[in-house]
Amino acid sequence: MPLFPRSDSAAKNHPAETPSTGARRRLRKTGVVAAAAAVVLAVSACGGGAAPQSADGKVELRFSWWGGDKRAQLTQDAIAAFEAENPNIKIKPEYGDWSGYWDKLATQVAANDAPDIIQMDEKYITEYSSRGALLDLSKYDIDTSNFDEAALNAGKSEDGLTGIAAGINAATILANPAVFKAAGVELPDDKTWTWEDFERIAAEVTAKSPKGTYGAAAYGTDEASLGVWLRQNGKSLYTSDGKLGFEPGDIAEWWAFLKELSEKKAVPTASEVVEAEAAPLDQSGLATGKNGMAFWWSNQLPALEKAAGSELQVLRFPSKTGKSADTQLWYKASQFWSASSRTKHPEETAKFINFLANNTKAGEALLADRGVYPNSEVRAAIEPKLTPADIKVVKFIDQIKDELGEAPAPPPKGAGAIQEIVKRYTSEVLFNRLSTDEAGKKAVDEMKSAITS
Repeated sequence: MPLFPRSDSAAKNHPAETPSTGARRRLRKTGVVAAAAAVVLAVSACGGGAAPQSADGKVELRFSWWGGDKRAQLTQDAIAAFEAENPNIKIKPEYGDWSGYWDKLATQVAANDAPDIIQMDEKYITEYSSRGALLDLSKYDIDTSNFDEAALNAGKSEDGLTGIAAGINAATILANPAVFKAAGVELPDDKTWTWEDFERIAAEVTAKSPKGTYGAAAYGTDEASLGVWLRQNGKSLYTSDGKLGFEPGDIAEWWAFLKELSEKKAVPTASEVVEAEAAPLDQSGLATGKNGMAFWWSNQLPALEKAAGSELQVLRFPSKTGKSADTQLWYKASQFWSASSRTKHPEETAKFINFLANNTKAGEALLADRGVYPNSEVRAAIEPKLTPADIKVVKFIDQIKDELGEAPAPPPKGAGAIQEIVKRYTSEVLFNRLSTDEAGKKAVDEMKSAITS
């Protein structure tokens, strides 16, 4: 299974909103649609898409999010809790799956009919914020005192605080102990292992396992994996001024190591990697026992354990030095709560977002569906209600707190296209259609074009 398959935040995003293969292919197009819609917004007449106050004095707010049936139920439970405390505010839910969410939102924004409250993704928050489509929430009464600084800063830009983190997660390697046990190989010490250890251990598991079982899944279909590699090498995906933070040679080295892993059979073959990319989460190599390790976001653990039918282990990334402090992980906002800048009810909208972010009743309804709760007090209050798998994720997030690197710069406008570019050129490299250097130059040229167009 590819590293950080299918971003969502992503991501296969979060298990409740895994996008289809077709949706992933539309990511680049969707970014363009969003940009076009936002341009229309910038030149359109003022006015809001929210319904005015009704004759009975009640305010209706529209709230849009993506996700599956479970998320819909949990979110509507949170809505019910809010409405019970605020009888004069009615929340109208609008939700669907990831595949159609962004095209629909872009169309709504262009038509000046955006929902009041918008579940926003890291890939597109800059796109919408920079075009003036999102409300600066710092101007309203939203308490952020119990938020981790990095999680809070993820929603900030020169356009203000346009997103409040709905959940946080971290890049992880998840291991299937049953695969290791069957191969007679010990699980790695994730506090001290290096990339060379990763290669050696994965290759050993492959060698001692039945044909078709590999020590690890391949990486290369999501820019998040590249981000970890770059950070450990003193570079970054993006700079604070919205440019690429690396050169062609940097990504070429990343692909060169992937080629080495493939040649040593530590990861699947090129054709198997492509086949795995189309598989749903419950058919991933980790879930089916065909991979000993795979790269996933931390909040995907519960769904993967359920699919595997057995416990999985959360591991830190390897580092260059064998020191966990050099792993350069970070807390990623899984999604954001954002608001339309055209809402006719900004105070009520902010009140609902504040409830989602800080009220224990909201936490008890949403639990860990969108990742670990960013508010530390709510996180502690709801822990008794979490499943053992969710608690495992919370503990991992707490364990790495003192090891985190500097928060990465937010993705610039056009960054929604980067994942598709990375995935496409990874395939070219694995199938030997391009050298790593050739792929690096072509990919970087395309990425620069995507974020400057």
